[in-house]
Amino acid sequence: MKHLFCSIVFLITGMQVFSQEKDLIHLWPGTVPGETAAKQTAVPTSDTSRGVIRLTNVTDPTLQVFKPEGKGNGAAVVICPGGGYQILAINLEGYEIAKWLSHLGFTAFVLQYRVPKKQEGALQDVQRAMRLVRSQAKQWQLNPEKIGVMGFSAGGSLSARISTLYDKDSYTRIDEADNLSSKPAFTLLIYPAYLDQGNNRSLTPELTVNVQTPPMFLFATADDPYANSALVMAGALRDAKVPVELHFYANGGHGYGLRPGNSAAEVWPALAQQWLQKNVLR
Repeated sequence: MKHLFCSIVFLITGMQVFSQEKDLIHLWPGTVPGETAAKQTAVPTSDTSRGVIRLTNVTDPTLQVFKPEGKGNGAAVVICPGGGYQILAINLEGYEIAKWLSHLGFTAFVLQYRVPKKQEGALQDVQRAMRLVRSQAKQWQLNPEKIGVMGFSAGGSLSARISTLYDKDSYTRIDEADNLSSKPAFTLLIYPAYLDQGNNRSLTPELTVNVQTPPMFLFATADDPYANSALVMAGALRDAKVPVELHFYANGGHGYGLRPGNSAAEVWPALAQQWLQKNVLR
């Protein structure tokens, strides 16, 4: 049964990628800033445990577009998969999440940001991604004021970084899109990691939270080794009087996406959907 499930996951993922290939956006038309390696297609690792496709050696960052099913709601989400800034769990925390969002009427953009160990490059990629989506809002029938970001684990770290560092000039601007804001309109962090690297496990110093920080939805579980990240971020947002909703469950662990069979994975999507309806689609 386990092998059958994995085969189905790979089949669905492959079909999604094939059907979306015409809507693949390359972030950088020329040289990728700070990148020395030649552009090439990301490489899947040999580790396919739990039916997860893990990409590494990303040198040509992209956005994979998932159009809404039926009539779109005019809002969009840039999705940042996790993987410890080493790999990208591209189907578990990318394509499968995008499919769920597209079912809700969102236009979803799965970001392949640079890995491994390229945190500064990853920030450049998500900043550029937000600007490109905003610049093409008319093409995708989007409200440019309703473009948010969503991240899982290390992707949650990256989403928190773009939500607090959107004013940072992380690269030299290359075209008209770069004159637009890279600030997300809203942020969802699902079992985020690396947000508590300050003194005594306080908020990571580079994350400057203030009243201009976008409203956030956070979900984590007590048995997740990275759970303190959600707690310190929620506290910082509360102190800054930024609208925040935190859900902290007892069990679920880490890295579950929205696949059935995990109690946390079966809970957070409905909570996130309610939050999006109330805070983004009203």
